[in-house]
Amino acid sequence: MHDPDDPDRYQEVLVSPMYLADSNGTGAAGFAPVAHWPRHYLDEGPCQLLVASPDQRIRIGWFGDDFELWQISAATEAASATRWTATFNDVTPAEIVAGLTTARARDYAEADPSDGHGRFLADPSVYWADAVQPLLDAGWTRSIPSKPLTVEVIAPDGQAGAVIDTASSWDDETVTLWAGPPGWGTRAEAAFTAPTPTHLIAATAAVMANSGPVVRERHQVAREMEHLVTLTPVAPDTPVADAQVPRTPTPLDVRRTAVSQAVHRAARAPRSAADLRVMAAQSRSAGIAQPRPASSSLAAAPAPPLRSPGFRHTSRA
Repeated sequence: MHDPDDPDRYQEVLVSPMYLADSNGTGAAGFAPVAHWPRHYLDEGPCQLLVASPDQRIRIGWFGDDFELWQISAATEAASATRWTATFNDVTPAEIVAGLTTARARDYAEADPSDGHGRFLADPSVYWADAVQPLLDAGWTRSIPSKPLTVEVIAPDGQAGAVIDTASSWDDETVTLWAGPPGWGTRAEAAFTAPTPTHLIAATAAVMANSGPVVRERHQVAREMEHLVTLTPVAPDTPVADAQVPRTPTPLDVRRTAVSQAVHRAARAPRSAADLRVMAAQSRSAGIAQPRPASSSLAAAPAPPLRSPGFRHTSRA
């Protein structure tokens, strides 16, 4: 367990491979590609933040206190039934989620309004390999499946893989991407239902195939994972080498944004809720940043929810 008095507890480190980096407790990277879409902060219920496309056909939900942290879906119409769903658990790095949200944002931007559809509603390929081709191209190999009628692909280090159910029905989860040892708090999982467009699964897999590092605070890497990853202290001018996704905000950036966002929201909230929100934000970043006036512009960075399962990592003392 991490010693709470360890002076290096909050040291920023580069963690590789990225798929074993765990969540950093915010949705910043996953929401960044759709930062221009409408946001809905929900104070009641399990979904704390909902980002939806302007026409409401694409929805990205952040369930900050749940095991299934992200639920991403698409529908043919705003009020129609969900066509397909992808879920990511609370151990999955948001950088992997960004692989999907980046592709979806691009699909939406390129959609032809006249046909009412878009690639984000395309029929999936009949060939299982298409969904995980980026993994195969990166040297991941097929392994002996653990269940009948499934195909399994595994990373060279044996610490990540994909399972494809070739006999699933339309509403079942067909492809599951995983990383890390089995168990709560160590295994990241992303699951896609059968109708999910193949190119979106492939876009997510492409990020997993990249072993480039991501930034975390040292305490955010569980002790039981440290022997599986490479940790390199971050210097001010250290580049994130070979990363295939944009460099995401560091935990320091996230805390600064959280404080500013809390002050901005508190100015419009009832007094009691405002006090609690500001106090919570400031207590998590005491001595890190000074809150900006409520009139400050917050459009420059996507604001993560103030509650998230990432705070469970800080309790690993």
